[in-house]
Amino acid sequence: MSAWIRMIGDEEADPELRAALDLARTPHGTVDNVMRVHSLRPATMRGHVTLYRACLHDPGNSLPTWFQEVIASYVSMLNACDYSLANHWKNAEYLIGNRKRSSQIEAALRADRPEDAFSGAELELLRYARKLTLTPGRMEKADVERLQALGIDDGEILEANQIIGYFNYVNRLLNGLGVTTEGDVIGYYPVD
Repeated sequence: MSAWIRMIGDEEADPELRAALDLARTPHGTVDNVMRVHSLRPATMRGHVTLYRACLHDPGNSLPTWFQEVIASYVSMLNACDYSLANHWKNAEYLIGNRKRSSQIEAALRADRPEDAFSGAELELLRYARKLTLTPGRMEKADVERLQALGIDDGEILEANQIIGYFNYVNRLLNGLGVTTEGDVIGYYPVD
């Protein structure tokens, strides 16, 4: 466990915190520091877990899961959030399932040139992510209309918007409190 503020371990948790920690447990059975950093305020941990799962792990989402993770990774790159990037790029690589393609995507995103790996609707969603992350006050109706014109339905636009908004929130949480991956299991998916 590593952050600039105190985090409470399982062994010290009172019943309210223990319930929040149990809600936040990963498929690995651990509580990642991104959630544990809330341990001094279990209510925000519960809210964070709920938002995270609704944005990225809801079966009702229709954007491909690998692309959701690419959006998450790109926003994290734009925000220089090593914590989120470590976890979500690992997830993206796993879901893409093609080392050559994932390397091409990673290089394009790190260079802030998504057009080197994407076109059409996917590229426009990444452009939307960039603008919303870096210049949110400049968003306009035309940004959404470009997505709609490419056949992205409003539900998918909302999904992308929520992933982008969530990662802008969590990147600031992590960077602002100096949270590291020390002691975490990196990535959501099982290691092969």
